[in-house]
Amino acid sequence: MKEIQEFLPFLIPIAVLEIVLLIYTLRHILTHSNYQRGNRTIWIIVTLVGMEFIGPILYFLLGKEDS
Repeated sequence: MKEIQEFLPFLIPIAVLEIVLLIYTLRHILTHSNYQRGNRTIWIIVTLVGMEFIGPILYFLLGKEDS
């Protein structure tokens, strides 16, 4: 347990950043209807399954249409 407490100052900001990025990505997916690749359902699944930064980053690199 003491080992986990040593990493908390590093883990808490990472977890908060991950949650904020996930919420921002889902909000963007739900408010836009045009995507470079795929559709809304696919990007929601990719974002939720790849929740640990990878899903949201993939969306912004590959799915988000430049407006």
